[in-house]
Amino acid sequence: MAKIAIIDDDPDILETSTLILSAKGYQVITATNPEEGYTAVINESPDLLILDVMMNEPDDGFFLAQKIRKNKINIPIIMYTSVSKAVGMDFGVSDLVPVDEFIEKPISPDELVSKVEKLLHQHQEENNASA
Repeated sequence: MAKIAIIDDDPDILETSTLILSAKGYQVITATNPEEGYTAVINESPDLLILDVMMNEPDDGFFLAQKIRKNKINIPIIMYTSVSKAVGMDFGVSDLVPVDEFIEKPISPDELVSKVEKLLHQHQEENNASA
């Protein structure tokens, strides 16, 4: 089954997301800050990354996503956000925000599993097409 990395500074989000995804058979690795998270992505080679927008700094998630893409790490990225609800901003996928999907906090287990499965399937299809 696929390996998923979750990077979030909120222990409740990490625990809840890990429980949801582990129950579906996924192997989950976690990190609580961008530095640990980047190291985990490099060392563990996850199939998908779930990343919080705001950790130590309000834009840590954006910078980490950009760093991952800049270093040619081509895995699907889901970004957890509560920013749009808190400040009324709505983010979309762009070069500034190089992620594949957004999930609003609080997290719906069904939405999380659905987006993970969709992105893993799309990524697999893309890899098969380019092989």
